[in-house]
Amino acid sequence: METVSTSPAPPLLDVNGIEVIYQHVILVLKGVSLSVPEGKVVALLGGNGAGKTTTLRAISNLLAGQRGEVTKGRIELRGERVEQLTPGDLVQRGVVQVMEGRHCFAHLTIEENLLAGAYARRDGRAAVAETLEKVYAYFPRLKTRRTSQAAYTSGGEQQMCAIGRALMASPRMVLLDEPSMGLAPQIVEEVFGIVQDLNRREGVTFLLAEQNTQIALRFADHGYILESGRVVLDGAASALRENEDVKEFYLGMGGGAGERSSFRDVKSYRRRKRWLT
Repeated sequence: METVSTSPAPPLLDVNGIEVIYQHVILVLKGVSLSVPEGKVVALLGGNGAGKTTTLRAISNLLAGQRGEVTKGRIELRGERVEQLTPGDLVQRGVVQVMEGRHCFAHLTIEENLLAGAYARRDGRAAVAETLEKVYAYFPRLKTRRTSQAAYTSGGEQQMCAIGRALMASPRMVLLDEPSMGLAPQIVEEVFGIVQDLNRREGVTFLLAEQNTQIALRFADHGYILESGRVVLDGAASALRENEDVKEFYLGMGGGAGERSSFRDVKSYRRRKRWLT
């Protein structure tokens, strides 16, 4: 009987050993590698300054505006090198980023903000209208506030608007930067619940950068932890939640965690060599 071997499907996104330098001298990412399977939620975790936002900007080619560039490594989307593509090219290929801090157009209404996300689509008004109704189904609060100027809506509504605007591009992958920042806990739960629904029902892939490790690992399938521009640990989200190092340094559940903000602060620690290699 002949045996047919099957190899695992290639990832939607593959980042291999990238280095990023700002202003030609400041090395921010130091050999970052990660993989995002299609249809999954992957969390990029770490404290402020760890390199999460820079990683997302490298993937979506938004570094130039910050005088940054990828100087080493490869970024592939479905096997295609994308380092030289424009952000618009990536939108056409189904990759959209939601920036940290929401960045809604303050003088436009909620609905005008959402429709702005469909600027690159070429499938007609009926398809755009159908997507708009779908966005309103996921974010009913936005439908209620659709005629309000974004500047006069709450932080939670603006975050929902920013995510909804990305969905208007009909993406296959959303890069979501610090979705919990500045939001009340119940709104954070709501936003992450919607992300989970979009992933499961619509098949949207998410790569999200998040400082709130606890909630990110609850909703993600896989996680990568960054410190000082390097990936120091990765694994299934369920395994990371039970990892003693993660509990101590990122979930605040270990002895002395309040005194040590980083694993690198510990000079004699029995797992130090494994963590940093």
